[in-house]
Amino acid sequence: MSDHSATLWLILASALTFKAMVLFSLSLKAHWKQVLSAVRNSTAGKPHSQRLKTCGWILLVLSGASCLRADHASMAVLVWILLISAAAFIVAMILAYRPSWLRLFALPIFVRR
Repeated sequence: MSDHSATLWLILASALTFKAMVLFSLSLKAHWKQVLSAVRNSTAGKPHSQRLKTCGWILLVLSGASCLRADHASMAVLVWILLISAAAFIVAMILAYRPSWLRLFALPIFVRR
């Protein structure tokens, strides 16, 4: 596999891992309220926790598959674990600093009316 295609697979894995960590955090009621509190007249209610977690797990598995596509198995597992750690840290820092930045990930299908 060429270096360019491996790079693209790793970029995809990074994006999928970040989105998975965001969905996992939004599945928690406290973070859901924290992210959607800035929306005026928000009728967000409770998050669809199970649906958010399921989507998060699917994205996490896809990111692992992307890592496997980019490298051999032992390196792919190492990169995948590091991506999960980095994404979780970044999401935690965003939640601490500007939780409204994660509002994009609270898709309308997850918002109860």
